[in-house]
Amino acid sequence: MSKQKITVVIADDHPIVLLGVRELIERDDRFQVIGEATSSSELAGLLANVRPDILVTDYNMPENSIYGDGLKLIKYLVRSYPLMQILVLTMVSNNLILSRLYELGVAGVVQKSQLHAEIQRALDALSQKRRYKSPGFNKLTVVESSRQIDERLALLSLRELEILRLFVSGMSLRDIAINQNRSAKTISTQKVAAMRKLEVATDQELITYCLEANLFQ
Repeated sequence: MSKQKITVVIADDHPIVLLGVRELIERDDRFQVIGEATSSSELAGLLANVRPDILVTDYNMPENSIYGDGLKLIKYLVRSYPLMQILVLTMVSNNLILSRLYELGVAGVVQKSQLHAEIQRALDALSQKRRYKSPGFNKLTVVESSRQIDERLALLSLRELEILRLFVSGMSLRDIAINQNRSAKTISTQKVAAMRKLEVATDQELITYCLEANLFQ
């Protein structure tokens, strides 16, 4: 009698990534992919009909959806499906955000840049109901996070802080330039400089970092 397979659903807004992840997972006979989604709303609809053992989902799936993406989406998934193991694929490298994902209850996080090297190890851990943590991941305690945030914030100029505050509030760079009576190019340059000091690489990572760190609340 053959052993029952571990069921998997994959979600990513890039079809080529979906295909690649499916191929990597199905190389292992223990797993069976039973569904795919290319947006958070499509994923929510799929999970209403199938309940996989493991969900492999992209962290950043931007769309106009009530489920959102990033931490908002992960919070929804963990709360709604507590028995489902969630493996997050991400380009985010900021340890504050990665620590927050584990605190929310995900079973593992794999960097997309390390997908081929790590996904098999991650799936092995999840198949044994263990959490997976990348060898390069260093969890931050609340104290360490606060100290790290304070140290990075100290590097920012007052103008950079104000630009970040306005950007996180939802203003575009063009609107900020008008608000500050400066050129859009100058605003963009200072935003990039601020992101470098905070060690974040994308707008999504920047907004998540600022919100999770309660910088402007």
